[in-house]
Amino acid sequence: MLLSRLQRDSIAALGALYPAPEARSLVLMLCEEVLGTTGYTSIVDPSYEVADTSRFDALLGRLLTGEPIQYVLGFTEWCGRRFKVSPSVLIPRPETEILCREAVATASRLQRMRAAYGKGAAPVRVLDLCTGSGCIAWTLAQSVPGVEAVAVDISPEALEVAASQPFKGPRPTFVQADILSDIPSAIAGPFDLILSNPPYIRESEKASMRPNVLDFEPELALFVPDDDPLLFYRAVARWSSALLAPEGFGAVEINESLPAETAAVFSEAGFRTEIRRDLAEKPRFVIARKHT
Repeated sequence: MLLSRLQRDSIAALGALYPAPEARSLVLMLCEEVLGTTGYTSIVDPSYEVADTSRFDALLGRLLTGEPIQYVLGFTEWCGRRFKVSPSVLIPRPETEILCREAVATASRLQRMRAAYGKGAAPVRVLDLCTGSGCIAWTLAQSVPGVEAVAVDISPEALEVAASQPFKGPRPTFVQADILSDIPSAIAGPFDLILSNPPYIRESEKASMRPNVLDFEPELALFVPDDDPLLFYRAVARWSSALLAPEGFGAVEINESLPAETAAVFSEAGFRTEIRRDLAEKPRFVIARKHT
């Protein structure tokens, strides 16, 4: 089949689910990964033929059910790296990259300050709660030499994905634990950074979400009850009170509808707080530091 026809027919089929530009982007991404073509192959070579479309057709069929392209391909590009993903983990969002970049900058600054102590310098330690795919912990471990990253999640399936990320060199330590329960003895502070992107979407907000999120991404990583939407932040604040170093840095991603309420959880736990916005100017993060 002509590549141009395959692309045209596929874009038209996906048009029932996505706006035309998004449908085109998905098809071109699928072509690149499955067929090895580029976005301009059919333009520079109009007669380009695809001999076997069986795998392409199978993956397109999954896209037509609304399954996210990241799950269909098995990976996502995030923070300059390719992360393995599956329906056991949340697909990392661009907004979370902001949190991660700030954490990398903070860890790098601490590392430079400690370099003067030479081999006796204490390593920068990072704790990532509700790690999911491990994208935050892995990015810190890979970006800042010598960082010791510990990543926690309740889901063994999520931890299996996180531990199997295809990176060489420094890797996090993965621990299965429920952050709503007691801190396990396997996790000992202090940590210089404690980071978390916990579940924060209220059940009542489901109606405004896209089906490809609702039907395919893990509910365990997304939703909290309407009558207690801050339960995970209270847990993060409790862990941070016990484990964060006196000069430590805490950061959590938040529900844009509850910035002041989330900040108050950390303020009441004894932290100085700051609300940060994302690129769309929506309140997206709470930064927490201990009073010293």
